[in-house]
Amino acid sequence: MDPLNILKEYFGYESFRRGQQELIEGIIDNKDVLGIMPTSGGKSLCYQIPSIIMDGVTIVISPLISLMKDQVDSLGELGIEATYINSTLTVAEQRKRIADIENNKYKLVYVAPERLNSMEFLSLCNRVKIPLVAIDEAHCISQWGHDFRPSYKEIPRFINRLNNRPVVGAFTATATKEIIVDIKELLSLDNPLEILTGFDRENLYFHVERSIDKKKFLIDYLKNKNDKSGIIYCSTRKEVEGVCHYLNEHGLKAGIYHGGMGSAERQESQEDFLYDKKLIMVATNAFGMGIDKSNVRFVIHYNIPKNMEAYYQEAGRAGRDGEDSDCIVLFSPQDVVKQKYIIQQNQMNPDREALLYRNLQYLVDYCHTNECLRKRILEYFGEIETIDKCGNCSNCLDDREYEDITIDAQKVLSCVYRMEEKYGTTLVAQVLKGSRNKKVLNFGLDKITTYGIIKDKTEKEIKQLILYLVAEDFLKLTESKFPVVRLTSKSIDVLKGKEKVFRKVQKRETVKEDIIVHEELFNELRELRMEISTKNGVPPYIVFSDSTLKDMCKYLPTTKEEMVNIKGVGNKKLESYGDRFILVIADYKDRTGAETEVKAIKSSDNSGKIKTHIITYNMYKEGRSLEEIANEREVTEGTILNHLVKCYEEDKEVDWSSMVDKDLEERISAAIDEVGAEYLKPIKEQLPDEISYEDIKKVLYKRIYSS
Repeated sequence: MDPLNILKEYFGYESFRRGQQELIEGIIDNKDVLGIMPTSGGKSLCYQIPSIIMDGVTIVISPLISLMKDQVDSLGELGIEATYINSTLTVAEQRKRIADIENNKYKLVYVAPERLNSMEFLSLCNRVKIPLVAIDEAHCISQWGHDFRPSYKEIPRFINRLNNRPVVGAFTATATKEIIVDIKELLSLDNPLEILTGFDRENLYFHVERSIDKKKFLIDYLKNKNDKSGIIYCSTRKEVEGVCHYLNEHGLKAGIYHGGMGSAERQESQEDFLYDKKLIMVATNAFGMGIDKSNVRFVIHYNIPKNMEAYYQEAGRAGRDGEDSDCIVLFSPQDVVKQKYIIQQNQMNPDREALLYRNLQYLVDYCHTNECLRKRILEYFGEIETIDKCGNCSNCLDDREYEDITIDAQKVLSCVYRMEEKYGTTLVAQVLKGSRNKKVLNFGLDKITTYGIIKDKTEKEIKQLILYLVAEDFLKLTESKFPVVRLTSKSIDVLKGKEKVFRKVQKRETVKEDIIVHEELFNELRELRMEISTKNGVPPYIVFSDSTLKDMCKYLPTTKEEMVNIKGVGNKKLESYGDRFILVIADYKDRTGAETEVKAIKSSDNSGKIKTHIITYNMYKEGRSLEEIANEREVTEGTILNHLVKCYEEDKEVDWSSMVDKDLEERISAAIDEVGAEYLKPIKEQLPDEISYEDIKKVLYKRIYSS
């Protein structure tokens, strides 16, 4: 099976993103791989496509059960058999899934790392063929990472206890060079193919606001985002509840999520957000990995997180569908105090503590720099070839001229020197302001020559100036519980008048307008998506992403041949939903006279290729059973049945009466007569476990098409 054909048939994309094909081919060639790709860079495809191709079942190790369900639901919508085993299942459900795994029903099984301790699970894995173990969020294995999970240490032990070592694929979006080394060593990756595609997310707009009324900013920003979905991160539960209450008071529907809520309450709140019942989620970082919602248009950090890794992962939940989205930090000095307090509550070795302070300071510097924000982020993750101006962050789009602040900078640097580089930012600011603070007087700092030389500014403004000089490397802070301000090599040139210092005022305007072609149609398609989502019990973005709906509005497809070439529309989704979306688009065109304003979408070159359902039909006409066709084509019997339905609808002869055993047919028919034929699940619940959904479908098709 060709990976590119699978990409098109199942996932609806014409070409791979950067790095995907190399990782997929590496796994298929039985090589361990390490994929470091940005959030929304397509990491999951790198193990899902090999899983379809390889013989056996892939084990996917994932940190959160909410992510497992999302992935399994998404794969089910694409016609790929997958499941998960976790604590949300009853004992009976777990046993059923284990039996199905042994019967080769699934191509992927998602588990949490804690599951690897189970002898029952290990025994199961040694009874089935496992070609691949895929490790999502692999940075969690490193104690130097921002999201260390001790349970990830069980992964190499689990792999070593398997009868046959599978290919191991490790994937993450956030990893410094030190963490990459840890991942390879701790997972014992065997000479892995290492693909680092870069950390840049071009569709994300980065913005920092300092010294503002945060709640007022939220209201001003959100009033222009009525139909947009977003996350607001706060550092404490109290702030989460306060911000959410404030937004709801101002007519904005917001939900909350934090660790102090009950599990059922958290689940309900999360589902309200995933299903677009509430567009805004106010949360602590407990609302973390596993949120795969593709149409998040903004992520606002009401308080700064603990470091750049945490920030970029949380901010990266915006714009997973590739559409323009905003990542905004609302900075205040008190946020730094909170984060340092959190560090101080944990007992750790001095090296670890110094690292945490250093990483926090990098994020503080990010909030005070005049440099390109994207450049600062990428440099943190070790990217060398970065451009100086990205054109898509608040600093790059600030067109105000730089202000010469050399005189004030010299005053600050001189004060630090005369204070013998022994004190922190607060005391330096107080001395410059001329404060009569008790500490200033007790230490005799009111006697030095720089005392009170910046009286025209507030203490807060002076501290902002000091932090700006730190961000631009004219000063530095020690990596300690109580950081001390020190001079750098750049300080001397400024003090001697050899180098000038410039700064510009932060621009307050934010975000680009999201322009949608045929917005009325877009809203109609969203309504249809919500209807399907509610009926099928899956979040709307799993049906189709916003990006896919926007492409439909742009190209206005009114035939299946046109629709299948829309980005994100694979064969399974075309069969499931294509006709309904085409009907809405055709009605809109008839009603409004709308025509596409872009060139016709480029169709796939199918010349000389036989359509997949015709290949199935030809094998069926040769007298092969559905099971034989499914095995040879390496798909499920359900997919083969769908192919035959399509052939029947194209007026090809299909003998439905010969597909099911007479005894099974009688039992299934009795169940259908009792509960009706509208939904499969009630029929299945009336029957023994050995009767499959495919058996039920065969009987239903016979009833429908042979009458």
